[in-house]
Parts: sequence; C-alpha cells; structure tokens
Amino acid sequence: MSIDVAAANAVLAGLRPFPVAVTSVDGDFVNGLMSLSAGAASIVPELPRATVSLTKYNRTHDMLVNSGVFAMHMLSAGEDEIDKSLEILMTLGGSSGRDGDKISKLRTKRGVTGAPILLDAHSYVECRITGSLDNEENTIFVGDVVAAEVFSSAKRLQIGPAWAKLPPEWIERYEANHEPQLQHARDLRAAAARQS
Repeated sequence: MSIDVAAANAVLAGLRPFPVAVTSVDGDFVNGLMSLSAGAASIVPELPRATVSLTKYNRTHDMLVNSGVFAMHMLSAGEDEIDKSLEILMTLGGSSGRDGDKISKLRTKRGVTGAPILLDAHSYVECRITGSLDNEENTIFVGDVVAAEVFSSAKRLQIGPAWAKLPPEWIERYEANHEPQLQHARDLRAAAARQS
C-alpha cells in the first residue's frame, strides 16, 4: 500500500497550530519540553481532561511515565508577553533535559502535583495521568485536570507566527538537535514493522 505522503502531511499539519510547554517532576528533577501534539480529551465540561503526545527520545516522556503527572502550558501572543513566550519556547525546545536543567532558567511555582508551573505562560492545566497509549515512537498521555489558571487575556501564540520570530541561529540549532530525535523515532517504527 502506498500513500500520498505530501497530501497526508498537508492535512495533518493544520491540526497542530499551538505550541505547548509540557513540564513534569520525577523525584527531585523537574524538566519540560515543547510539543505540538496536545489537546482536550473530555466532552464533560465539569470533568476536564488533557492529552499530550511525547516522543520516547525525550527525558520528559520518561518523567511522565514515572511520576504520572504533567502540566500543559499555552503561550501568549500578547504584545507585552511575546518575548517571554519565545523565551519559554527556546529554553524548553532548544535542548534536551538529558543535557541538564532547563527549568531553572524560567520563572516557576510548584503545582499541586509538584510539577513546575511556568509563571510567564499564557495559561496552564495541571494533570494526573489516567491512561496512556504506547505508539511505538511516542506515548499519548491523558490526564484529569487537577488545577488550572489563566494568566493572560491576550490571544494564545500559534506556531507559525512564533517560528517567524525565532532567531535563525536558534532554528538552525533546533533542527540539528531534532535530527537524533527524528532518527530515534524512525528506528522505533522500523523495529515495530519488522516484528509485525
């Protein structure tokens, strides 16, 4: 079976407009990353749930597996807040938590689960994981919202406008750092295909 990969990617690309910062805690270590795969996971308004999809290459992935908690943050597009949003995006998306502490560079408070809450984010939900789906190169986590807060009345930052404001040297470094993660995902998919 062959598929039109360009058509599939054109359809799916439009489904991930918002970059989200995902943070967690595992023992004494706190960490976070940026994801484009997150969303609401409940139709019951009084019982909200959130979902995030994280690749297994990332340390934050392992932290969610071990701790069972995460906080998902939206970033602000507000004129007075965009610089802080880009700082969060570049800090959490520019390097691996396996290389050291990223969170201490950002303003945080401890959430009810112990996960760090980013005080310069637009808003957040904090969750306890209720289920997960292992999907070869990634895991999709679903969690009950146990705390939430909105810090800003501005619009939420979308990935297109955010990417346009990032420094070219940061984008170059991001793409170089992203390659091992992408190869890891390809290797996991290939291994799963060989087993089936």
